[in-house]
Amino acid sequence: MSSNEFINKNVDEILSNKEIDSTLAKAMACAWICGNFKGINLKILDMKKSTSLGDYFVLASATNFTQASAMGQEITVQMKRVGLEVLSREGINNGADWLLIDLGDFIVHIFQETARHIYDLDNLWDAPSIQIPNEYYYSSDMEESTSGSAPKGYF
Repeated sequence: MSSNEFINKNVDEILSNKEIDSTLAKAMACAWICGNFKGINLKILDMKKSTSLGDYFVLASATNFTQASAMGQEITVQMKRVGLEVLSREGINNGADWLLIDLGDFIVHIFQETARHIYDLDNLWDAPSIQIPNEYYYSSDMEESTSGSAPKGYF
């Protein structure tokens, strides 16, 4: 299976989850993409009672701009593939330490880890966090088979 097929399959599986609303499923798919690209400190904030900017904020950190940009580009590709309009993309092509992808009902924020605490979106809003499954974080088959324990998450 190619990497594109793998990503498409997993995004489609998350979007087909009938236990959560479709907007949250799309936000979860974006969180999975970030985790699959070895993003760290993933968080989804439920913003419905805090602001009219969007229902959810997806927050993720990357260790460098190239990684952050790859996450942002894949999110854009996948959300367009499933019919979602990307309203705005900021910082993806200019080396910024904060990338923003506005998808209407939710916004994805990807920070370089060194800058995330400066902007502090995690604590700016009084908004509850939504649990992100551990399996959304990257782990290799080798790591899982040799560790003898649960896959390593980056919480």
